[in-house]
Amino acid sequence: MTKVEIYTKLMCPYCARAKALLEQKGVAYREIDVGINPDLRAEMVARANGRNTVPQIFINDAHIGGCDDIHALDAAGGLDPLLRP
Repeated sequence: MTKVEIYTKLMCPYCARAKALLEQKGVAYREIDVGINPDLRAEMVARANGRNTVPQIFINDAHIGGCDDIHALDAAGGLDPLLRP
């Protein structure tokens, strides 16, 4: 099973857009809300090589990037292969 994690915060339109893409593809993901826990935000920044905006998306522990990144990856045909088990 493909492991997908997405760091988000409440009321983030980019987070909603990234999650909608994953849901459209029928992908289950683990959502990690960094808005209420500074320790989780620090974890996200460390995993994302210093990027501190949300969303930050990881597939099988590989950093994909944010909303624009996952949509660009999908448009280029690179997302579906990563989502296959």
